[in-house]
Amino acid sequence: MVNSAHLQKSTIMQLRIKGNIAVSDSGFVFDPSTGDSYSINPIGVEIIQLMKQTLTEKAIVDAIVERYQTEPQTVEKDLYDFCNLLVKHQLADKI
Repeated sequence: MVNSAHLQKSTIMQLRIKGNIAVSDSGFVFDPSTGDSYSINPIGVEIIQLMKQTLTEKAIVDAIVERYQTEPQTVEKDLYDFCNLLVKHQLADKI
């Protein structure tokens, strides 16, 4: 039997950051199509940079776990939540 929660988590990572979204190293995110701006923490900046490299969900989780010495389950949940926010605020498109 396939775990549906895992399917949802894998599916949510099928995202592409919109090309017009500007992200500064300090965590300022600007969407020129709406004029909206957001602030994200350094890990959020790193996740967006990794997503722009079109890395897999596992590769992003592994990179964050290695860099910050944290539990994979925590990173997976936080990544899932972060991706949901990107979609909600129309900063990323599902592919």
